[in-house]
Amino acid sequence: MNTLSIFRKVAVAEGISYIALLFIAMPMKYFMDMPLAVKYTGWAHGLLFVLYAILVIMCLVEYKWSIGKAALIFLGSLLPFVPFYIDRKLKEEPVDQPKAS
Repeated sequence: MNTLSIFRKVAVAEGISYIALLFIAMPMKYFMDMPLAVKYTGWAHGLLFVLYAILVIMCLVEYKWSIGKAALIFLGSLLPFVPFYIDRKLKEEPVDQPKAS
């Protein structure tokens, strides 16, 4: 499994965790007085976000992404649903192997 395919899987997981945090865990905390929902979902999302950021840097280096492309992909993780769009766009890219140095 290459770095890009790992990144795509993490991007989807990070997107799901973000949506779960915003639309499930936070309402449970504030409307049902269940703060543990945010605690555990937040931890999972935080770990996935850090892994996402590390993998963006790894792909930047390995696949010779431009700084602009890497920055847009990173900033996309800050908005709900955008990681799914990023995954789809990366899947459409023709090169799935690292570029030669």
